[in-house]
Amino acid sequence: MASWHEIEKEAPAFAQRVRALFDAGTNKTIATLRRDGSPRISASEAAFQDGELTFGMMADSVKLRDIRRDPRIAMHAPTLEPPHDNPEAGPGDAKLAGVVTELPRPPDWPHGDDAGLFRIDIHEVVLTYVGDPADHLVIESWHVGRGHTRRTRK
Repeated sequence: MASWHEIEKEAPAFAQRVRALFDAGTNKTIATLRRDGSPRISASEAAFQDGELTFGMMADSVKLRDIRRDPRIAMHAPTLEPPHDNPEAGPGDAKLAGVVTELPRPPDWPHGDDAGLFRIDIHEVVLTYVGDPADHLVIESWHVGRGHTRRTRK
């Protein structure tokens, strides 16, 4: 698993594009696993802080129970639509996956003792976007143990 800081160090241009998409809006979509193993998607606020991607969850939320039972997670950045007449000018689509670790809550934590604060140990980051010319898709990814790769698909 890796911190965001490690990915920035290994693939700075890729990390900068992914981070810009995650920073483009407050709400991200997360996927957690229900007790029966089926996926649950929810909105969550997340932010990059000190080289880590962190987020919180309210006490008694179902996604908090999911995370405390099974810490695997996927997170999707806000979706930004590309221009209809120029799709290759769009910023793309970013997502990541990993395992969450609960963090100690700061002394001024306003959400109560049962709420959760987490960071993500990242094992995969994916950025997809329309190539130039707009006749192919570009898939850039970073994986633990493999690093950054780039491929295209028509």
